[in-house]
Amino acid sequence: MRFKLIIALVDCDDTDAILDAAREAGSTGATVVTSARGEGVKRETTFLGLSLTGQRDLCLFLVAEQLSRDILEEIARAGQFDEKPGAGIAFQLNIEDAVGLESQLETISHEIEDQI
Repeated sequence: MRFKLIIALVDCDDTDAILDAAREAGSTGATVVTSARGEGVKRETTFLGLSLTGQRDLCLFLVAEQLSRDILEEIARAGQFDEKPGAGIAFQLNIEDAVGLESQLETISHEIEDQI
C-alpha cells in the first residue's frame, strides 16, 4: 500500500474542524504539533517587540494515496484556505516506507478496497 504525508499548517482555532474534516474524508488519525509560528509574504506588525501573530498548529496525516487528494481538499475547505488570507497551507509528500501502522491497516484497506 502506498502512503502520502499531508502536512497542514493551520490557525490553532481551526485545528479541531480540520481534524474532523480529514477524518470524515478518510484519515484514520493525525499528529498535532502545537505552538508553531509562521510568516507569510507580509510580516505581521509587532507592538513593543511583541508579535501580534496567532499561534499555528502543525497537523500531520499519514494517509492512503488513494484518499490523499480528497483529504487535502477537505482540509482546505474546513480551514477556509482560499477564502481567508493567512488561514493556512497544506501539502502532501510521497512516503517511501512506513512502519507501525498495523492497527490502522485494516481500516485503511476497508476504506479503499474499491479503489485497489
